[in-house]
Amino acid sequence: MDIFLFADTIGKILDLFGVLVIMGGVIISTAHFLSGIFDNANRETLYKSYRKNLGRSILLGLELLVAGDIIRSVTGVPSFTSVGVLAIIVVIRSFLGLTFEMEIEGKWPWQQSKKDSS
Repeated sequence: MDIFLFADTIGKILDLFGVLVIMGGVIISTAHFLSGIFDNANRETLYKSYRKNLGRSILLGLELLVAGDIIRSVTGVPSFTSVGVLAIIVVIRSFLGLTFEMEIEGKWPWQQSKKDSS
């Protein structure tokens, strides 16, 4: 088997897993949210939990999509355009990852939590 075809296939599989993780997270988070509404749970707590769960699944899915893009980038003939497009995709997805991390944890990844500083 050609190594470039193999790497391209692995990259596409990672892309598929990334999409499935995001879709699965949306479905599971929404089901949990709706069951909490029907159980008359605290709506504010329920909403915060829903956002955190959605953010986690999107963040994990984005990591898999970036990995797939990086692996697939080695399968083609490198050109300035393809490398530039990959760089833009990675920068955008990294920015989204940082903002989702901030939403989920309530702090930037480089900030210590109060537990860590004690």
